[in-house]
Amino acid sequence: MVENRFCPNCGQENTDTRKTFVQLFVHFFEDLTHYENSFWKTIRNLIFKPASLTKEYLSGKRMSYLAPIRLYIFISFVTFFLFSILPDSSGEEVTNVNEVNNHKSTEKITAAPIDTVAHAKDTLQKEAWIKKLEQDGHIDKQTADSLQLSASKRNQEYENGDYMNFGYRSIKELDSIQQYGKPEEKLGDFGYWFHKKILLAKKGKTKDEIFDKLSEAFIHNIPKALFIYMPLFAFVLWLFQSKKRWYYFDHGIFTLHYFSFLLLASLILELINFFVGLFGNHWFLDTIITIADTVIIIYMLYYFFPAHHRFYEQSRFKTIIKGILIFFINMFILSFILIGLFFFSFINIH
Repeated sequence: MVENRFCPNCGQENTDTRKTFVQLFVHFFEDLTHYENSFWKTIRNLIFKPASLTKEYLSGKRMSYLAPIRLYIFISFVTFFLFSILPDSSGEEVTNVNEVNNHKSTEKITAAPIDTVAHAKDTLQKEAWIKKLEQDGHIDKQTADSLQLSASKRNQEYENGDYMNFGYRSIKELDSIQQYGKPEEKLGDFGYWFHKKILLAKKGKTKDEIFDKLSEAFIHNIPKALFIYMPLFAFVLWLFQSKKRWYYFDHGIFTLHYFSFLLLASLILELINFFVGLFGNHWFLDTIITIADTVIIIYMLYYFFPAHHRFYEQSRFKTIIKGILIFFINMFILSFILIGLFFFSFINIH
């Protein structure tokens, strides 16, 4: 036991770690209040004072704000989590019975039979299930005919290979050419792997199903793309600024705050659309959404210029010229990353 106030070996203060419930509650309340104050202060400055957080952080005033990496991780997590759970008004579940939704007789179809028909592996299997549904009284003849027509169109669409056609309509055709075709018709290892992945992703799926699954996979992979893109964004900033005055680390902090703002603005945009949409469709509500969307998107585009001007302390003319160049360079890099993300998402569709 240490008799003095501080330990002579390590310097730790000699305090009693045992606390009453009241003391623990007070301590918890103080920590919570401090976190909330720093959190809301950080968010307020992030939105309304471009670059102020970056300047404060690099000047050493860090205790009153959330750390840049913690801020980005928190906003990124909340944004993509809510994006994944908020319903999409246009994202209704795609099935192969869409054409019968206008018939009142579809009310007889239970969820399980619909799912069975939608995911049957081939046309014969679908026809068998549809016939069984009709015999068991789940659907009437008119609905059964509509289901048969939908299944037939789906099979014809796949057999014709009329979407995303790269010259091969099936894996069997691709393998046959690779094995028995002329040397000039055969593909290299990468070409064969790529085309096979495309055919596997398309197999048994309509254009609508491919689009929905691709959209889901694309959105799921956006955080990974941003993780790759942010260091490149900071590198472009580094290219355009004084190497003696600014380190790459400084550009990295600016980038973290800027992308945190973009994600937060996107989240606010999504929440406004969601909550206003809860009140239904009306011209007045649609007008509110349109105005809110326009204002937020314009502010997202404008935000970079005052942030760049205040942080790097350059003239407005230089800020505008450099900002435009940085914008186009980053659009090229981002487009390249998004194209790669698109193909990565497509070939990994299951």
